[in-house]
Amino acid sequence: MALNYLELTILALVSSLFYQINCVNALNARYVTCGSVLKLLNVDYRVRLHSHDVKYGSGSGQQSVTGTEVQEDNGSHWQVKGETGKFCVRGEPIKCGDIIRLHHSTTNKNLHSHLFRSPLSGNQEISCYGDENGEGDTGDHWEVICSSEFWERDSPVKFKHVDTQKWLGVSGRSFGRPISGQQEIVGFNGIVSGVDWKTAEGVFIHPTEAPSHISHEEL
Repeated sequence: MALNYLELTILALVSSLFYQINCVNALNARYVTCGSVLKLLNVDYRVRLHSHDVKYGSGSGQQSVTGTEVQEDNGSHWQVKGETGKFCVRGEPIKCGDIIRLHHSTTNKNLHSHLFRSPLSGNQEISCYGDENGEGDTGDHWEVICSSEFWERDSPVKFKHVDTQKWLGVSGRSFGRPISGQQEIVGFNGIVSGVDWKTAEGVFIHPTEAPSHISHEEL
């Protein structure tokens, strides 16, 4: 049965609307957003940023942060939050230059740094820190450094520690027991090999916050 002019017009409008919605959703999926839970993969060393309930035996004695090659480890999940005391709109894309916290989902602490030497290479120590509610201090603040307007999921970014101006990276040295084979995560004085990171697996929140607009990738 042939469609009349009105029916064809309605069909064209509906098709256009679905196309526009899909374009918006595709655009939203390009960016890392506030509230997303993700894994961070080091571009040079191919390890994921990781933490666990293992304390450093020297330095601060705080919870250690390492790089692991194990893709499936739950200790590599980090939630993107705004800086302490500032509201971060759930689903809002993170801009390059924004100050964020990376909250460790398993132990409820934040990625942190301070003026302690790292145990293997003698660079700046990276730890996890915070109280039972996940609240820490300004040592948890990281500036997102990237070359576009927003933090894009498929592009490498760098993280600069706000308090000490050190760059989050991998030293290339490996720990022994009880975390054998895991890589040392440090703060570097400048931009060197090992400071570029990309998003890997995760749950990415879109601006609508609706369940249908949450992108799940293999965790």
